[in-house]
Amino acid sequence: MHTLCRDCSHTSAGQHSRCPDCGGDRLISHAQLPDLGIAHIDCDAFYAAIEKRDNPELRNKPVIVGGGTRGVVATCCYIARLDGVRSAMPMFKALKACPNAVVIRPDFRKYSEVSRQIRSKLEALTPRVQMVSIDEGYVDLLGTSRLHARLPAALLANLAREIETEIGITISIGLSSNRFLAKMASELDKPRGFAILPPDEVEAILGPMPVTAIHGVGPAFARRLAADGYRIINDVRRADRKSLLVRYGESGQHLWERAHGIDHRTVSPDHERKSVSAERTFSEDIADHATLEDRLWAVCEETATRAKKHGLAGYVVTLKLKRKDFRTLTRSVTLHEPTQLAQTLFRTTRPLLHKETRGGTPYRLIGIGISDLCPAGVDQSDLVDPSVAKRAAAERAADRAREKFGLGAVQTGRGVRADAEKRSRN
Repeated sequence: MHTLCRDCSHTSAGQHSRCPDCGGDRLISHAQLPDLGIAHIDCDAFYAAIEKRDNPELRNKPVIVGGGTRGVVATCCYIARLDGVRSAMPMFKALKACPNAVVIRPDFRKYSEVSRQIRSKLEALTPRVQMVSIDEGYVDLLGTSRLHARLPAALLANLAREIETEIGITISIGLSSNRFLAKMASELDKPRGFAILPPDEVEAILGPMPVTAIHGVGPAFARRLAADGYRIINDVRRADRKSLLVRYGESGQHLWERAHGIDHRTVSPDHERKSVSAERTFSEDIADHATLEDRLWAVCEETATRAKKHGLAGYVVTLKLKRKDFRTLTRSVTLHEPTQLAQTLFRTTRPLLHKETRGGTPYRLIGIGISDLCPAGVDQSDLVDPSVAKRAAAERAADRAREKFGLGAVQTGRGVRADAEKRSRN
């Protein structure tokens, strides 16, 4: 058994009720403590924590960062969460749940600077740092014990104290043997937490959790799994891997691996982009199908432009719609070949849009995303629609013209209509 004191980073053999060095009682004891070196770092209520740091009068008040008449909650402090406020909740619902909340407009420049400070501290420990968002990231500390003369767990405990005293916010840490388990561990003890999750404890700790605890299992997939008898992670653990693969394809393989605590992803200093997307919120809700198609084309073009900029293509194309009651619909299609072309995105999602707008439902937002990314290669032929190669060539010629002569050099009829409608409103 090995024990770590979170108050002074002292490590010792055996299990203690108080730290032999400083007398602190924030201790972590486990036989595998020296063997775990992959950590997930998650800032607690990041935006709200920074605002409270900068204004001590907010310390004991519920704080919501967000705003706007049609806006949503970017984040909220833990006091506001006690009243049911959550990230991405519409602002009017958040204020109804917590009418005494202090609402602050986000200052992303300030938040980005704090994120850079935290990343700098992580990179002082190891070059193997991968930030996955502005407020969370992974570090690989395996093999650093000789360099720092301290266990990874002790380095992390010291890191947490430094961030708290020098930057003025708190973090939660999950420590394990791979990224998935580290992420799950960081969710076990929040805020200001530190949890470990060894691989041999997956069944006991994760097994009773619902399958939705596994990243990638959304409501629709969860309903399908429940209908097949898979409600908790241990249900998946008892299943045969081959049967899951046959039943659910690659999602079944992913499900089986995560349920068994398997994750082959490494911690890479290069940011791992998981998707490319674009979305637009309308100034007024739109029910007219033709108008929504024009908006669909616009976000397809924007998504394609971003994908081309990053040299990426995706197999999975997702349409996102948000209703006037803030309910969000997502519909996805998996392609045989990856794409980064606006024409392909539009042709793939147009039938999905048609299906959702037949009843005249008004929408306030439309978005398009591509995921399951890979480096973009040559344009693939399409046996269903052989003319795709010609359209691809035309689209890339238009891209070159815009790059040389400006964005307005080449426009589609839909783009012209959308611009004309926007000018008429202004």
